[in-house]
Amino acid sequence: MPDIDTHFFLRYNGGSCTIVDDFFLALVRDLLRGNVLNSYLETVDNDWFKQRLARVMLCILSAFIIVIIRLVGLQIIGGAEFRRLSENNSIRLQMIEPSRGSISDRKGKLLVDNRPSFDLSIMLKDAGPVERVAKQLSQYLNLPETDLLSKIKSDKGISPFKPVALKEDIGRDSLGSIEVHKFDLPGIVVNVKARRQYLEKYGAAHLIGYLGEINLDELKSQKYQDVRGGSLVGKFGAEKKYDHHLRGKRGGRQVEVDVNGQVIRILKQIDAEPGHNIYLTIDHELQIKAESLIENVVGSVVAMDPQTGEILALASSPSFDQNAFGSGMSQESWQSLVSNPFRPMENKAIQGEYPPASTYKIVTAIAGLEEGVIDTKTKLYCPGFYKFGDRIFWDWKETGHGWVNVETALTESCDVFFYQVGQKLGVDRLAKYAKAFGLGSLSGLNLDREAKGLVPTAAWKKRRTGIKWQGGETLSVAVGQGFNLVTPLQMGVLISMVANGGIRYQPSILKAIESADGKIITQHEPKILGRLSIKKQTLSIIRKALWKVVNTKKGTAWIARLNDIDISGKTGTAQVFSRKKTERKRKEKDIPARLKSHAWFVAFAPSDQPKIAIAVLVEHGGYGSSTASPIAREMIKTYLSKKESGESSKAQISKDQKVTLTRN
Repeated sequence: MPDIDTHFFLRYNGGSCTIVDDFFLALVRDLLRGNVLNSYLETVDNDWFKQRLARVMLCILSAFIIVIIRLVGLQIIGGAEFRRLSENNSIRLQMIEPSRGSISDRKGKLLVDNRPSFDLSIMLKDAGPVERVAKQLSQYLNLPETDLLSKIKSDKGISPFKPVALKEDIGRDSLGSIEVHKFDLPGIVVNVKARRQYLEKYGAAHLIGYLGEINLDELKSQKYQDVRGGSLVGKFGAEKKYDHHLRGKRGGRQVEVDVNGQVIRILKQIDAEPGHNIYLTIDHELQIKAESLIENVVGSVVAMDPQTGEILALASSPSFDQNAFGSGMSQESWQSLVSNPFRPMENKAIQGEYPPASTYKIVTAIAGLEEGVIDTKTKLYCPGFYKFGDRIFWDWKETGHGWVNVETALTESCDVFFYQVGQKLGVDRLAKYAKAFGLGSLSGLNLDREAKGLVPTAAWKKRRTGIKWQGGETLSVAVGQGFNLVTPLQMGVLISMVANGGIRYQPSILKAIESADGKIITQHEPKILGRLSIKKQTLSIIRKALWKVVNTKKGTAWIARLNDIDISGKTGTAQVFSRKKTERKRKEKDIPARLKSHAWFVAFAPSDQPKIAIAVLVEHGGYGSSTASPIAREMIKTYLSKKESGESSKAQISKDQKVTLTRN
């Protein structure tokens, strides 16, 4: 029998035998039939299988344990978080911004509205390779790729499920390009929201105001509890004062999106509540007229209804474009505004403080008459100057006015007469009547940042400087110079009180507030803040003199007269520096612009039944008679001519009758 080890090779693979030589195949079969070899192989196979089976079972058991541990981690420990992430892959929450309320004039003329703005953002979770998306997007927006990437990097750390703003108000052409290629721009989202639109460029800018992004201090305040970071809120003027009415309440919706972040369907939606509409007291046509009249000067105009306190026009020059704020003003543009020497951001009608000049003589005359220092028969001599102590106080008219009474003194604006009246009264009695007109205090106008002005007293000077009041200072105060400071609005209130018989109404810019469905929520009611405690005869004397100022040839505002409308008023020329005798002979046109006097004019019309009261101030305008009074004349002409034609009666809001306000 051949040696088996040399004639065959037996390979055992996975429990089976493979015979590699045909010669030995039969031999192996015969041996396997034998009891001895069969018993041997059976013993070997049993031990080997048991070992393999134990190892396999151990591996299977270990695998099951690992799977169970992983399932516990996913389902129990991290189940809530993974469920949230899963839903975020398909369901998103989107905020719906409310439409901000419109602003109109007293007749419903639309001044401020909203227009659609297409704002572009990117959802990083859906964007994929950001660099690729930014590169492609830059082609459609004509923006450098680096600018887009820098905006994304600046918001590093933001949640991948929150949109990152890339560009606001992209325009319809860019929107069209993006919509056509939206499947090639994963993660890009275009939101449509209302953007503020001021219909008149520079129109009533200081009164209406503008919007700006809410700051950190505002977010912390109770006033803005329902406002989120990045939202636009009123920053100035009526936009700020009535922001809580105008902004409305935001809504939201739950949407399902695909893998590219594109909305498939809306699951649930809560509509936003639009803001209320505001109707201002201003007359649009009169406002535009005022702005055109002071366009090329620095100053302000205030026009009021003397019977209600409603502001008919409030203009400040130079002005600014409110639309520039809503679209995001550059740092350079902002600096050019705040560094402008003519202060375009200042509302000069309520923030500008100036000496009232000869318009203050109305106060001095009333105080003199009421305190018994003078009466209608009192005549004082004016040689063109008044000597007090070792100082000479000059009259504006070098040759003097001769013998004058209070009526003539107001008509011709005689300084010497009022020097003497002021000296007899003293500064504290002058202050008493000035304060009765509302000078030296806030008028109550519903706008922020109003200045108080200054009514000087002996005690005030002592507190401020520690120096006793000097008699010569009273003479300056009596003619509206010295420490006196007023705002154009305060002078508008003063002349309104003269016009209406001595009632001090609280000035107001609000005519009515209307809900989005047209219901009147609130409307202006005249509010009386005080009354002049003076005799009717005193007021009659003043009104007669103010009529002569405009309607007689010796009056300082003869240039302001109208043939068909009686105007009453008072001019003023407020010096910004004290001139020596030699300097007084210099003509106003020869004085440097920054040293020229401020020009004042206060007026009301018609004289017998006043419907409008006006205060005009032109900084460094020279004489009130030649610079300020023509402005008031043109405004009165514009307003009263229109009133007589019946145009203003079309949209008056009545307390007892619901009236539809139409926009035109």
